[in-house]
Amino acid sequence: MKITNILVYQVDLPLVEGRYSWASGKYVDVFDSTIVCIQTDTIHEGWGENCPLGPFYLPAHAKGCRAAIEEIAPHLIGLDPSNYGLINKVMDEALIGHNYAKSALDMACWDLLGKKAGLSVCDLMGGKHGEEIELYRAISQESPEAMAAKVSGYRAEGYRKFQLKVGGDPLDDIKRIKAVSEVLKEGETLVADANTGWKAHEAIRVVNAVKDIDVYIEQPCLTYEESIRIRNNTTLPFILDENINDMNTLLRAENDRAMDCINLKISKVGGLTKAKQIRDLCVNLGLPMTIEDSWGGDIVTAAISHLAHSTPERFRFSSTDFNSYTPITFAKGAPQRINGKMSASSKAGLGIEPIMDVLGKAIYTCVQ
Repeated sequence: MKITNILVYQVDLPLVEGRYSWASGKYVDVFDSTIVCIQTDTIHEGWGENCPLGPFYLPAHAKGCRAAIEEIAPHLIGLDPSNYGLINKVMDEALIGHNYAKSALDMACWDLLGKKAGLSVCDLMGGKHGEEIELYRAISQESPEAMAAKVSGYRAEGYRKFQLKVGGDPLDDIKRIKAVSEVLKEGETLVADANTGWKAHEAIRVVNAVKDIDVYIEQPCLTYEESIRIRNNTTLPFILDENINDMNTLLRAENDRAMDCINLKISKVGGLTKAKQIRDLCVNLGLPMTIEDSWGGDIVTAAISHLAHSTPERFRFSSTDFNSYTPITFAKGAPQRINGKMSASSKAGLGIEPIMDVLGKAIYTCVQ
């Protein structure tokens, strides 16, 4: 099996709720998603997706994703996509950095590997653990009262884990955490995710003010050094996300006892290949994970489901179903939330079938 063509599509993903807001006043109304199709000299083609959380979250943006794919694509023509180790080596040599763009291509290669083998990506990654994957619901940053009011609606949809978007004014964030904690029921989980939005002195104010609340603190500050200062000044369980972007940063953080869990985003680390490596190391280290991505639609949600479902249950802190946040469906077979949970497809590859009428015409094609 050899790569003959690489096609790129673009899809706008508006939000069911209209706007997604998080730390420091950042927000997105419509997400810009890049879809990749890798065609081969066989009947099989593979699909991948990347959707940055706007241009101001991680070093990633949608137009940059497509430009980077155009730079990488010619180097992949003629290669065997099922040899994902070689594919990643060639991508890293062709372009330094830009993990998010490489993620879409790597994801498509895993889809192809599964189709070639007649196995789901989940089976290729070790097989399913349990019947379902428990999901969290992100609560976009609003007033404390509005965020607390949304919990009951999400609870009715089956969610039992709630991730508050904080990282704004410390006094407002303290009110947000307290307001939501007061409406939680037994067995529900609360995460306060600052997405790097606090300065160290602000984060210390918040963790001190909520020290008696059962809440996880996620990525309070921009730098690792700031965040570990907060870690050392609180007994609350601690999650690192934006600072964990490869094996080296994970091992450093583990050695420093910098966190109790990590947030593993597929595109942040460069795709399913590298995400699986980090996942397997976390399992060996005894470190639970939220397994997800920066954002996405049906294909990203499918990829999350396969990586998460092949992870031992006690190490799955949570995952998410991004395709439920948008009214746009562009692929059949993607996981659908049922009572706050989802499952990976048992079909070959990612188990999805793009809807070409929604994708439209390719905006870039690299031909053999």
